[in-house]
Amino acid sequence: MSETELVLRSARVVTPQGTRAASVTVAGGTITAVLPRDAEAPAGARVRDFGDDVLLPGLVDTHVHVNDPGRTEWEGFWTATRAAAAGGITTLLDMPLNSLPPTTTAAHLDTKRAVARSKAHVDVGFWGGAIPGNVKDLRPLHDAGVFGFKCFLSPSGVDEFPELDQGQLAAALGEIAGFGGLLIVHAEDPGHLGAAPQPHGPKYADFLASRPRACENDAIAGLIALAHRLDARVHVLHLSSSDALPLIAAAKREGVQITVESCPHFLTLTAEEIPDGATEFKCCPPIREAANRDALWEGLADGTLDCIVSDHSPSTADLKTADFGAAWGGISSLQLGLPAIWTEARERGHTLDDVVRWMAAAPAALAGLGHKGAIEPGRDADFAVLAPEETFTVDPQALQHRNKITAYAGKTLHGVVRSTWLRGQEIHDGATLAAPTGRLLERPHRT
Repeated sequence: MSETELVLRSARVVTPQGTRAASVTVAGGTITAVLPRDAEAPAGARVRDFGDDVLLPGLVDTHVHVNDPGRTEWEGFWTATRAAAAGGITTLLDMPLNSLPPTTTAAHLDTKRAVARSKAHVDVGFWGGAIPGNVKDLRPLHDAGVFGFKCFLSPSGVDEFPELDQGQLAAALGEIAGFGGLLIVHAEDPGHLGAAPQPHGPKYADFLASRPRACENDAIAGLIALAHRLDARVHVLHLSSSDALPLIAAAKREGVQITVESCPHFLTLTAEEIPDGATEFKCCPPIREAANRDALWEGLADGTLDCIVSDHSPSTADLKTADFGAAWGGISSLQLGLPAIWTEARERGHTLDDVVRWMAAAPAALAGLGHKGAIEPGRDADFAVLAPEETFTVDPQALQHRNKITAYAGKTLHGVVRSTWLRGQEIHDGATLAAPTGRLLERPHRT
């Protein structure tokens, strides 16, 4: 075993066994032990004591639209991974669309990796895409190391990533189930979308009416039935409608292999607070009412919802027009997810142990990243240091995102990220970011 190189100490270290005062020892970029705080440091080891600031595992965000290459003016690996590091995120998985080319073939994956390799400030993995006509490409993508496959059941918003109809969905999921893969699904029903009033103009209420809860509820019900029939693993992306929670809970009880995520914007923002013309709040599915938000928190508390991830989906400012029908749908929040969720969680009686479970341990488990998401021996020495009682007011210009647009502008949030560490190296000290040292990750091979 390598000699201890680093000891990180805090009065509050969040571990799988709970929060306690501890010293965490690191060798070769890996956590080697979690000891009492006053344990003697090995000779020659660097020691950092964070006092009462909280030592968390680095967060894992499995839902990020980096848009690189092809739409790098929207974001890009350099800026996205800097924002992640500034927000305490040490691992992210990039979505297969909004880049050109989309990650729908192994060759396209190679292109994406070549672009990301020198720009990653945090560790980066990739989802593949399931689109009409690429069933033959799914196994090669799986063998090349993607973490699973994303599909849409309604239009994605970009022509190069079409949605699957029900027959195509069954064919893709059957193929993916055959090699033990995971399908992650944007679940909105196109029939309901077509029948709803079409979005137009500046009123948020009109946009909300264009994507009723039934769009999600019925799409998820159909996905559950198909996953049950094929004995397949599925994951519901960015759940917005709390009405679907009973369906999901029942499916889990019946043994359906289904997991579900929600996002900071659905858990912290409400339809009632969105001003007319404020399309920085536009996303699909949409932010719903306060009562819906409360029910989503109940789903987190009882385990129906598994994890919280950003769905960071940025664009250039010119695409965020004041017309909710025409504006790009996506919320930029990569750097702000931890303080946004902690601000709401603490008001609802939740602890940082809960937040770590939802934003580090569960996303790592979803992706099969057994070496991420927790402070315990054998895991990567990825950490975030948080001052949970401190507050700050969100200034968009202070964000690392390429485009300084966010629905959180002007909000006062609890939780200041003091520093971020990747495999035992400090990559963000609260003010500056180190040179990129992130690695490109592949899906672990199951035995």
